[in-house]
Amino acid sequence: MFSLNVRDHMMIAHSLRGEDFGPAQRVHGATYVVDATFRREELNSDGIVVDIDRAATALGEVLGALTMRNLDDEPTLRGMNTTTEALARLVADRLVDQIAAGALGDAARGLSGVTVTLHESHVAWASYERVP
Repeated sequence: MFSLNVRDHMMIAHSLRGEDFGPAQRVHGATYVVDATFRREELNSDGIVVDIDRAATALGEVLGALTMRNLDDEPTLRGMNTTTEALARLVADRLVDQIAAGALGDAARGLSGVTVTLHESHVAWASYERVP
């Protein structure tokens, strides 16, 4: 299995619903380092998993729609508890939408998996993996 990883970051504000979150129920900020990993069984005819520049651009676009925003105010996220895990899934789903739309080129059509990891800190992170 081959993989290619690109990294970016996003800065958001949000609050979390539920007693388990204690003080995080209040609006607070988070800065995430975000890794997107693209996998395929075999390299394509060009010898790549997917074009690095296209993958980085797609990740940047997905994160750009979220960064420097209070996620509590985003209509598309209404009712979502924007935990690190839920945001990892949201980013992965939006990347897969980009793949389906052709933004990552023909090479991305042969991908066997996409994993998104949001690093909350150097000691805590969450991932979501899906098939495109």
